[in-house]
Amino acid sequence: MTKTFDCRRIPARRHVLAAAMLCALGAAGVPQARAQSAEPIRIGLILPMTGPFASTGRQIDAAVKLYLAQHGDTVAGRKVQVLLKDDASVADTTRRLAQELVVNDKVTVLAGFGLTPLALSTAPIATQSKTPMVVMAAATSSITQASPYIVRTSMTLPQVTIGVAEWAPKNGITRAVSLVSDYGPGIDAEKAFKDRFELNGGKVVETLRVPLRNPDFAPFLQRVRDAGAQGLFVFVPSGAGAALMKQFAERGLDKAGVRLIATGDVTDDDILNDMGDVALGAVTSFHYSAAHKSAANQKFVEAFQAANKFRPNFMAVGGYDGMRVIMEGLKSSKGAGGDALMSAMKGQTFESPRGPVLIDAQTRDIVQDVYIRRVERQGGQLWNVEFETIKGVKDPGKAGAGGAPK
Repeated sequence: MTKTFDCRRIPARRHVLAAAMLCALGAAGVPQARAQSAEPIRIGLILPMTGPFASTGRQIDAAVKLYLAQHGDTVAGRKVQVLLKDDASVADTTRRLAQELVVNDKVTVLAGFGLTPLALSTAPIATQSKTPMVVMAAATSSITQASPYIVRTSMTLPQVTIGVAEWAPKNGITRAVSLVSDYGPGIDAEKAFKDRFELNGGKVVETLRVPLRNPDFAPFLQRVRDAGAQGLFVFVPSGAGAALMKQFAERGLDKAGVRLIATGDVTDDDILNDMGDVALGAVTSFHYSAAHKSAANQKFVEAFQAANKFRPNFMAVGGYDGMRVIMEGLKSSKGAGGDALMSAMKGQTFESPRGPVLIDAQTRDIVQDVYIRRVERQGGQLWNVEFETIKGVKDPGKAGAGGAPK
């Protein structure tokens, strides 16, 4: 039972200081206030740390740790505690972990989400519990529409596809085949490429979809050769690009004059050096390259490599900026979660290692520059070297973003 203290009846000569504090704060409120001030702010970070997409988890986890090491892990007098959970990129596991983090661990924020199905499986939990959810990787356009409590700091596939779809027809590629992984982002990329490529005078002569898990690209690449296309547009998720490049060369498509154009997932910085010379000359459009020339990115890359002994990729920058959005939001909300934190995260604008970014207050999606890059060898290593910039690109899948279809 909670006791009620009457300040008028506390003896003046006994524990005067303690009595004064009790009267000012309320006897029941003192232990509660102390407990609350000592209670950490918990962030549930759900990532694929094992399985075929473990590189995504490795990159984001390292970036989250780097951000906290650089900027501190205390907000409003409370420690920020990151609870890392491995979902092995299985949606049912993601949903279960999210439920446990919200109900048992009382997390203030959910974050991570390496693939679209994982993010979508968690969206109802975020909505029901009013727990903000920061998507650091998954890239299907519709994700932010699945819950009003979702903010994204990665990208969308339509957002990064339209750049190369505009570049290709201007540079001698007028007949192309598209080849994408058969799930949400791939279907987004296929549609965005076809719409924009054909709007600019090109023709997509065939559209191919490969299985997301354990894909064998060889039979699809043979169809590309048979189609007589000048270019092959590709989207595959991070980590699958090396196998595709290898089979592209084995099928002799490069020697047959087929030019590879893609989103930057294919020439992912994390695996680019392992691809070898077959990757040289590949043109991609993307929102981040470890070779991006800015002081902020140079500092980020140097610190990341020093801490981890491997190069950061676009997943890392999504995690790094995701932590920035969370921490700055918590500062503004004074540690509060729910609607207060959502309000504080929306509309943030800042200089990221990738360049200037904005969290659109209406869509809760990221607005950012997109770069046209070419794989080049510099200093004995392969890099995605930017040579054109498209400023302030919104997701064309959202209403009002450049008039593209929703």
